[in-house]
Order: sequence, then structure tokens, then C-alpha cells
Amino acid sequence: MIVAAVSGKLAGKLGRKPLFLFAFAALAARGVFYTLSHHPAALIAVQCMDGLGAGIFGVVGVLIIADLTKGTGRFNAAQGAIATAQGIGAFLSNSVAGYLAKTHGDNFTFYVLASIAVAGFVVFLLFMPETRDRAVA
Repeated sequence: MIVAAVSGKLAGKLGRKPLFLFAFAALAARGVFYTLSHHPAALIAVQCMDGLGAGIFGVVGVLIIADLTKGTGRFNAAQGAIATAQGIGAFLSNSVAGYLAKTHGDNFTFYVLASIAVAGFVVFLLFMPETRDRAVA
């Protein structure tokens, strides 16, 4: 909740793209750090990184949708499409990760998930423009 509260303010100052990229980086780092963590306190810290990314994705994602659909009357449709994609992603993530963990082990699975986050980072970096209106910020 703290990250979500701060994310909106930072998105207005820094822009949406840098924060979204930071969230992808936190997600990738979480996957790698999980494989290195063997103490319960370290695992809790790694899970906090997931909360950091989720808080940013939740707030900044809505801001990006609002920016991209401004004046079109399509905000709800776009948000619904994104929510559908997230639901499919959550289903596939759990299904694929469960299979990989069973067949290849936990560490391999977390490296694969971290790699997917890195791929998301690269795609977002290369193809997503900054959506913040600099005149308003």
C-alpha cells in the first residue's frame, strides 16, 4: 500500500515509463534473488520486492491506460483488456511454473520467470513511449 501511494506521485514527477521499468527490474531481480536466499528473513525481503513491483504495476498501469485512452471514451474497455491479459498471464504463470518446478526444480523455474520479466523490460523499454503529459506534470 505504501508503494502504491508513492507511485502515483512519482509517476507524475518522473514519468510512467521509468517507474514501470523499475517494476520489471524488481520482478526480475526477485526471481534471481530467490534462488540465492536460504534464510527466512531473506525470503521475506525477496517477497517485499514482489510487493514493490506489484504496487507500481497496479498504479502506474492504470495511469498509462488513462494516458493512452484520454479523450477516446475507451478507458474501461482498455482496462478490461489489460485485466483479461493479466488474468491469463497469472493462470499461465502458475501452470507453467508448477510444471517447470516439478520437472526442473525451483531455481530453474525462478530463472525462467526472471527471464520473462527481463523480456518484458526490454520490450517496454524499446517500444513503449513515455505517456505522461509534460505540460500537466
